[in-house]
Amino acid sequence: MPIYEYKCEDCGTRFEKLVRGSNGNGVQCPSCGTERLQQELSVFAAHGGRDSRPAAPMGGGCPAGMCRTPDLCGRN
Repeated sequence: MPIYEYKCEDCGTRFEKLVRGSNGNGVQCPSCGTERLQQELSVFAAHGGRDSRPAAPMGGGCPAGMCRTPDLCGRN
């Protein structure tokens, strides 16, 4: 079951909800109870392996100009 993020169109509350199926019918705002909700784009984090270095920023370049993996971030 996926977790969806919503924003209430009536009171502006943002919340997440574990939803069966993909339509999200019957989901209510936990603050005001309305079903007038806008499904938001989800932001997620990925974690893998033992390497805890941050990923290279979009558009190339390295954080603080320090590059341990020039082939991955666009610096040669």
